[in-house]
Amino acid sequence: MKTILFTDSCCDLPISFVNENNIQVMPIIVNINGEDIPDDLGKSISHKDFYSLIRNGKLPKTSQVNVDTFERNFKKYVREGYSIIYIGFSSALSGCVNSARLAKEIIDEEIKDADITIVDTKSASMGLGLLVYYAANMLKEGKSKEDIVNWLENNKLKVNHWFTVDDLNHLKRGGRVSSTVAIVGTMLSIKPIMHVDNEGRLIPISKVKGRKKAIKVLCDKLKEKIVDSENQTVFISHGDCIQEAENLKGLILSEVKVKEIIINNIGPAVGSHSGPGTLALFFIGNSR
Repeated sequence: MKTILFTDSCCDLPISFVNENNIQVMPIIVNINGEDIPDDLGKSISHKDFYSLIRNGKLPKTSQVNVDTFERNFKKYVREGYSIIYIGFSSALSGCVNSARLAKEIIDEEIKDADITIVDTKSASMGLGLLVYYAANMLKEGKSKEDIVNWLENNKLKVNHWFTVDDLNHLKRGGRVSSTVAIVGTMLSIKPIMHVDNEGRLIPISKVKGRKKAIKVLCDKLKEKIVDSENQTVFISHGDCIQEAENLKGLILSEVKVKEIIINNIGPAVGSHSGPGTLALFFIGNSR
């Protein structure tokens, strides 16, 4: 049976990679300026335009992919003879995985030979994207569905997420920091260093003063935790701050030998909560 990969738009993968590998991306809906816009990796709204709206005071809200959308899209490929692996955004941050599981239950009742596997990655942005990237490459190499799913389950909690944000007020809106912390931190140019833990939750780790220091800390975390660096593809995602993403890439390459570094935008689904100026780094370590 042929295997096809599904994910959701929180993966923040380059659209070229998604298209080349026939990855089915379920778009999270973002409501901004009174309009529902699918996060479809930059097709419906450019990343530049999205962040411009936020900088001009628009406050976006996101809606998870619903059960009906998963059911409709899963069924299409099940009926075409595919087995499905859905590699989903952390269930601690979104209900997408739960929607996918409910859709699978409905389809299993209706189509007895349906073969759908749901992987809760406990990951976000290009941390999720990194797992999809490796799964797509394994599929191209002819690996079986079982091999791919086993690899994902065995390695998902090794995907390191390290990031910083430029404006604490976006995290305040999401309940990640208090109003006092946001106000004082903004006044003092305090930049939080955060990661995603084994439950898939967003956790503050430390605070540093100034953006340049925050970028250095991200590089230091990679140096500390990466394994087999020469064979690793490292991902960097950014909220419309490409120059700082390039600076981080250059800093890493000056200190660590890695196979490749891929930079891409943080899309509306994640960027609605993290805001412009978010800078994030993803790689595989022994653990998170």
